[in-house]
Parts: sequence; structure tokens; C-alpha cells
Amino acid sequence: MASAKDILVKPIKSSAANALVKKVHYSGKVVQNSSLHFGVFLNGKLEGVMSFGSPMDKRKVLPLVKDTKWNGMLELNRMAFSDVLPRNSESRALSIAFRLIKKHYPHIEWILSFSDGTQCGDGTIYRASGFILTQINPNKTLLEFPDGTRIANMTLTANWDNSSVASLCQRLGVPVKARSIGEWRALGGKPLKGFQLRYIYFLNPKAKDRLTCDILPFSEIERMGAGMYKGVKK
Repeated sequence: MASAKDILVKPIKSSAANALVKKVHYSGKVVQNSSLHFGVFLNGKLEGVMSFGSPMDKRKVLPLVKDTKWNGMLELNRMAFSDVLPRNSESRALSIAFRLIKKHYPHIEWILSFSDGTQCGDGTIYRASGFILTQINPNKTLLEFPDGTRIANMTLTANWDNSSVASLCQRLGVPVKARSIGEWRALGGKPLKGFQLRYIYFLNPKAKDRLTCDILPFSEIERMGAGMYKGVKK
């Protein structure tokens, strides 16, 4: 039986990464600003992807760690693993990816990631991989429409000229154009109940001393009722 030690992690092209994300990620959607992709292989077959890139609104997140340079951090914005991969593959794959980033991109000091406690999970893998928890917020960034479509605020506003929004507009019978969140809500979009959790991993341990926000104990997840695993609320 295969174990997590049998996986191979290496950089892959965006085309291969995006194809697997569309196939196995719960959202079925890729993040357009992903620029660095690592594939997770088992027995020579691609079974997992970790995609990194700039955050959607970089100016807002850079101050989380004081004096971070513009190219000094990345967001892990997609992590998609098939059920074929052995237990503990996620944490091992992250560990290898982080070592590769430190070696080839030494200017990157920290990694940001968000856990979708509205549709997926509260970040079990992040906690097991050495991330710190820095924020738990009620969901305000994911809308659900009457036809069941779920779509993020940023996709609807900042990056509205895309196929997902075009398809939604077609189903709603409205023209494709820039709209405010208020306008989308008027068309039936309602925030999903749930939480978004923010995690940070320090590639440079010294950068942790420059953290400008509080570190939350993991017990805060249960206290706030934000627990979720594989889409099921705890």
C-alpha cells in the first residue's frame, strides 16, 4: 500500500494544473492569477495540485507582516488533491513545496492562505502543516443565487469579465456588465452562511516577529462555531 512518502512533488505547467483543479477541486474553478504550480504525482500520475500566486488585493494583505516587499509573499490560492493519494499527502506535499520555494525564491518570506469554512473545511491541513491562524470572519464574500450558483464577490466585481459571470448573467437574463455587490444582491445573490479563516505560514521564521495582527488559538474555531470538514459543519 502506498504511503505519503511515495509521492513526488515538482513544478508543472499551468495548463496541467488547471485541468486537474477543474476535475477534483470542490469549486471546479481555477484562480486566474495563480503563477506557480506544483504537481503531486503518485506512480507517475498527476493526482494533486498546489497553485500559488499574488493575492487578489495585495495592498490589503502586505501590511499583515510589516516591511514585506511587493514580491515578498505568495498566496496559496488552490489546493486540489484526488482521493487516490495516501493519507498525510497534503501536509507532506506542502512541506516539499515550501522547501522548493525557499530554495528557488529566497525573497519570499511568507505564505497566505484562506480556508473556506462555508463550503469545504476549516483548515485542518494548514494547522497540521505549521500555519498560524490569524482571522475567522463570517462569510461575506460568497454569494448564492436562486439557481444554486455560488460565486465570489471578487469574481463578480473586480474580475467580472469572465465566463462564470457571463454564464450567470445568461441564466439570470441580464446583460454582462460591471455591477456592484449591491446590484448582484438585488438580482437574488445572498451571502452563504459560514466562515472564512485566514492562515499564514512563515518561510522565514524571523518575519513572524513583524506580524501586525493577532495569532488566534485553534480553539477559537470551535468557540465561534466555525468548524467544518469536507463540507460538513462540525
